[in-house]
Amino acid sequence: MNFKFPLNSFENIQTPFYYYDMDLLNATLDSVSGEAGKYGFKVHYAVKANANDRILEAIRAKGFGADCVSGGEVKKSLECGFPSSSVVFAGVGKADWEINLGLDNDISCFNVESIPELEIIDELAAKKGKVARVALRLNPNVNANTHHYITTGLEENKFGINQWDLEKVVACLAGLKNVELEGIHFHIGSQITDLLSFKDLCLRVNELQKWFVSQRIFPKVVNVGGGLGINYEQPDEHSIPDFESFFKLFDEFLELMPGQELHFELGRSMVCQSGVLMSRVLYIKNGVQTHFAIVDAGMSDLIRPALYQAYHKIENLSSQLENEKYDVVGPICESSDCFGKAVDLPQTKRGDLIAIRSAGAYGEVMANQYNLRELPKAYYSDTI
Repeated sequence: MNFKFPLNSFENIQTPFYYYDMDLLNATLDSVSGEAGKYGFKVHYAVKANANDRILEAIRAKGFGADCVSGGEVKKSLECGFPSSSVVFAGVGKADWEINLGLDNDISCFNVESIPELEIIDELAAKKGKVARVALRLNPNVNANTHHYITTGLEENKFGINQWDLEKVVACLAGLKNVELEGIHFHIGSQITDLLSFKDLCLRVNELQKWFVSQRIFPKVVNVGGGLGINYEQPDEHSIPDFESFFKLFDEFLELMPGQELHFELGRSMVCQSGVLMSRVLYIKNGVQTHFAIVDAGMSDLIRPALYQAYHKIENLSSQLENEKYDVVGPICESSDCFGKAVDLPQTKRGDLIAIRSAGAYGEVMANQYNLRELPKAYYSDTI
């Protein structure tokens, strides 16, 4: 175990809580900035991964933009100091008030997913005497080879405009006076660890670009979304994802037109390894075949294992005894409230401190108050 946690500083702090390693976060952000900067690529942080104020402020301070998928995320990004010129707004179902919020703040771009959405943005912009910048989110029909709940780039998914509708969309755009085409946008899924999926995306984007050129349309921006995965099994050996290979692949295989900008919307890969969910053991319940370590964190604090059957490495920070196997479960009245089955842990007892790793993305931001539980607090390595 390489995870360094200041045990003495948290002896009397109530669990569960989120702990963020700010040194690791900043090192990760510097890696993203450095590798993307080699090619002049621009990165917007996907706010849905983690909307903690301290995290957002750190990301903003490094000069990244904000990728938002709700009016609430747009509002939060602006409050945390992201310039409106760096805020993009995606999402398949934007409400009128959310669109108006973006228009009132002159955000950089709306990523649009259907003709009806284009028409509503045009209508609302006309009422304000404004012209909204839009990017068309296109469905590239590229398989990201990831969990079916987080695949977004196939024809069967709800996201994006399908290729057979492109001529209708372009015709619609020609008749709208209050929207301006800024770019084209893609996103094929999340937690993608096989870079070949991104190569397939590049080749597909190249094909679609040729179609736009044939229509004498030259988008200023190509936005390829995000989706780069992290290593949940070995969080210490791979604490910073391979951003070098990721950005190099796009430089090699995506053919930009002169003057075009390439944008990304990374989320999980920027923040995930810096966050840990800390919990204490309440009870050990021994059975004939299964031993249960019942902890005070539950699926309300970290829902990914229940929602996606996702793996998180679990460590006992208090014990150095011989290993036994435990089902690590929470206190919530649901059988799905389980963080891991047959987990190898040092012999565990009541009061032991448990670390659930790689929880900086889709952890705190998805916490809820099911069973009327309190939301977990957050602590930071640079303020203890």
